[in-house]
Amino acid sequence: MQIEAIRQRLRALGAKPGHEQRVLRLWSQALPQDSGSRRLEDFMPAPLRAELPAITAELESLAQLRSEHPAQDGSARLLVELVDGQAVESVLLPRGGLCVSSQVGCAVGCVFCMTGRDGLLRQLGSAEIVAQVALARSLRPVNKVVFMGMGEPAHNLDNVMEAIDLLGTVANIGHKSLVFSTVGDPRVFERLPRGRVKPALALSLHTTRAELRTRLLPRAPKISPQELVDEGERYARATGYPIQYQWTLLEGINDSEEELDGIVRLLKGKYAVMNMIPYNTVPDLPYQRPSWERSAQIARTLHQRGVLTKLRQSAGQDVDAGCGQLRARSAPRQAQPIIFT
Repeated sequence: MQIEAIRQRLRALGAKPGHEQRVLRLWSQALPQDSGSRRLEDFMPAPLRAELPAITAELESLAQLRSEHPAQDGSARLLVELVDGQAVESVLLPRGGLCVSSQVGCAVGCVFCMTGRDGLLRQLGSAEIVAQVALARSLRPVNKVVFMGMGEPAHNLDNVMEAIDLLGTVANIGHKSLVFSTVGDPRVFERLPRGRVKPALALSLHTTRAELRTRLLPRAPKISPQELVDEGERYARATGYPIQYQWTLLEGINDSEEELDGIVRLLKGKYAVMNMIPYNTVPDLPYQRPSWERSAQIARTLHQRGVLTKLRQSAGQDVDAGCGQLRARSAPRQAQPIIFT
């Protein structure tokens, strides 16, 4: 379901712009539709008022909690059921964050990620994306939304941008607290600056070597690491938000001194933050996470060499719930690993 379809239904029932915004605001903030001191019959058109319980039930059905997996770090991974029985994952993060999915599956095929093992199954509608936020807010406060769950947001750009527009307006989430994560689709750099709500941008880098990036992200756009950073820098300067570069640390693959030299060459002096994320182990895949000591040494070295670096712990390590794993366990299949030699 699309947000525009909801708006059209509300208008057909006599909703004026204020009524329309009110329904969407209360839904996206997980508040009852009869919230407030004014009685609905005092200001809402009768046809809309009569249909409101059915509309509310339909909106709540867009994303329903199938299972919740709390972790010791304060996060909680959610397996979310959609109306057609498909499932996606959302992650409640400490300090009011939420990671949402934009697709069922993913077409990029990052070799270290469980989400893409089955490819892309379907797109999420803009309302299904917002529904994940509403569901999460029914469990705990949410003041930041990152599009880093299942899927490549750039491959569902219209729906993601429509969801971002609503989240950054009536859903009351600050624009820089909406984080659009992408492997670097060129359409992102064209569309995001034109939006009414301009989110922060996270770019999946993972390596400074073009040939290795092609092997790690086999169906990502053929954009070199240097071109990706150049595009990111333009967006950072235009919006005033630093680019968040994402780097999944894979032992023996992208944790070498050569890579550290490449990161310094690409990012020193840039308006950027490097997020180093030790790999979240996935069963049946051959990749390993470096030790925490080695990861910390990498982050410390980069910081000392002029690249602002944060070492991130992937949420939910103790519940073995890397992105895509909850869904995979609900519909298991044998993964086919790609081994680097």
